[in-house]
Amino acid sequence: MNYMPGTASLIEEIDKKQLVVLRDGRILIGYLRSVDQFANLVLQNTVERIHVDSMYGDIPRGVFVVRGENVVLLGEVDLDNEERKDLEKVPIQTILAAQAKAQQEKQDKERAKAKIMKERGLIPSVDQNEDAF
Repeated sequence: MNYMPGTASLIEEIDKKQLVVLRDGRILIGYLRSVDQFANLVLQNTVERIHVDSMYGDIPRGVFVVRGENVVLLGEVDLDNEERKDLEKVPIQTILAAQAKAQQEKQDKERAKAKIMKERGLIPSVDQNEDAF
């Protein structure tokens, strides 16, 4: 295997199953079909994988074009060890409900934390509505 500089090294990964982590935290899994000099990617048979605790669910996305500046991580999926025994695959509705619940709990914790910090004078009050947190 010869080293190729820049995005040219991704040529060897074409037609292999890849896991892509985006800047917004989403995880995509699909077959890399194309890449350009800006690291823009085209994935085929793509699924968006959502993890919540020990559960995960896959949302089919089909062909997915990813702008290179949004890619945080790209790696080949080991097809022999793809199925994890410690994670339970659940239907899309179940994982989306669990994700919404986890996000709501996180927001509630952040509001409580902001309220305590404001009470202790660690956040300057500038006539902000408490619901803004």
